[in-house]
Amino acid sequence: MITTTEQRVLDAINFDEMLAYLCELVAVRSLDGEETAVQQHVAAKMQAIGLEVDTWELDFAALSQHPSFCVEVEREHGLGVVGIMGGDTGKSLILNGHTDVVPAGEQANWTVPPWQGTIANGNVYGRGALDMKGGLCCALFAAKAILDAGVLLRGKLMIQSVIGEEDGGVGTLAAVVRGYRADGAIIMEPTELMVAPAQAGALNFRMTIPGRAAHGAMRMEGVSAIEKFMPIYAALMALEKQQNEAFADPYYAAYELPYPLCVGTIQAGNWASTVAESLTFEGRFGIAVGQDVAAARQLFEETVAAAAQADPWLRAHPPTVEWWGGQFAPARIDEDEAVLTAVTQSFHTITNQPARIQGMTYGADMRLLVNDGHTPTVMFGPGDVRHAHQPDEFVPVEDLKTVARTLALTILRFCGYEGMVG
Repeated sequence: MITTTEQRVLDAINFDEMLAYLCELVAVRSLDGEETAVQQHVAAKMQAIGLEVDTWELDFAALSQHPSFCVEVEREHGLGVVGIMGGDTGKSLILNGHTDVVPAGEQANWTVPPWQGTIANGNVYGRGALDMKGGLCCALFAAKAILDAGVLLRGKLMIQSVIGEEDGGVGTLAAVVRGYRADGAIIMEPTELMVAPAQAGALNFRMTIPGRAAHGAMRMEGVSAIEKFMPIYAALMALEKQQNEAFADPYYAAYELPYPLCVGTIQAGNWASTVAESLTFEGRFGIAVGQDVAAARQLFEETVAAAAQADPWLRAHPPTVEWWGGQFAPARIDEDEAVLTAVTQSFHTITNQPARIQGMTYGADMRLLVNDGHTPTVMFGPGDVRHAHQPDEFVPVEDLKTVARTLALTILRFCGYEGMVG
């Protein structure tokens, strides 16, 4: 049942303007470490919409002392941006979206310009359209519709535009440290329109395996670090299998591999006819929801040590393990949290379809809002994360419309509004 006031707000959502602004936002290059321009752009839009805007310079030196701080990109400057509306007599709600994006890669692999929003085939294409400027635009235009419809919220709505999510979440951590907490929060990450009350963890690691150099013509007199990598890799794949069998969770039952261990880069050797004297590889270690992060690191290191002990060379020359960059702890909320109920019920009202509730396998800023900000949080957003971080990234227009409508209704019902019964 949609009230007259709620329908007035839904009718006020300007989808053409929302899509145009998303294309405009995609055109603002915002790689990690280069987010200031896009943050200023969003702050200006918030002001134009009619939000009260809090903008501040991030203190990276102070943030680096926080136990949840982690980055992969060194920054000299960074802006926090929060748009605020509503009162103090209802429940408060945070809508969180990040503006940083990953590199576009080889432009020749794109069929559309990566740094230009392109609307075609029912989608919006461009780097960041999906991950996750599209979701942030949904939040902005849901709030704009409420203001344009002249509806007064009882509770406070805070839209956070944050930086650094891709490399550790420094922007959301800065907002938490600044005091932004609420009765509930929604992160508009691409969830395929599922509502996610749980987020897996992911820990970046770097490992170096030593060898011994020798002329390639005398290969047997050297020790190839490449060959010594193989038993270590086999042990890590066995650990991945162990992890996924040990942690059964109904939120992750639909995934074939909910907690992947992925080796993403390998560098070895320095000359084609020289036995490789060293190999360094980097990857991410998937952490199960509910798994202790310190215990997971210890398990990883013990697995590597055991594999090394089985090899005479590695026993005497053990690999080194370094934890670096993104260290995403897992997070989850209780099934009876009000924000989870509000989003699922609003989605059902908008679509006439029951909401799908499922955990997300990727690391995200949810863990900072839940674990550090003590704010019950779900993820809910447009598009499929499978299309992120690759050429021709896109988000479906219909998903954007559904999310904007669902967010608008959730804001109204969670925060409450003047004239609302109950």
